[in-house]
Amino acid sequence: MADKTRYTDQELAEFKDIILKKLEKAQQDYELLKSAITHSESNDTEDTSPTFKVLEEGATTLSREEAGKLAQRQLKFIQHLKAALIRIENKTYGVCRVTGKLISKERLRAVPHATLSIEAKQQQQG
Repeated sequence: MADKTRYTDQELAEFKDIILKKLEKAQQDYELLKSAITHSESNDTEDTSPTFKVLEEGATTLSREEAGKLAQRQLKFIQHLKAALIRIENKTYGVCRVTGKLISKERLRAVPHATLSIEAKQQQQG
């Protein structure tokens, strides 16, 4: 029997379920990060001493920058998950873009938006 060239519809449905759960969680996390950046639930220091306020503003700026970076990473992750859903619809999900072989189920369960097999990933790093 020849090597499989794609996952079955049943297998794709399993991966779709995994991706949808991760996507929902990622979007919730993204919204939390966005609200941290925009300071919608503010615990401001308006009524405290000026010295403390300066220190607090420095910490706030730093944490906003960190939250901004995390939000960008989260948005990129969401985009990768959405792209994986499109590959499922096209029935091209789980196919390595370098080798053309199927990516192992174990890898896809761990990294459901993967587009490279472990073999291809190691070649890329080496």
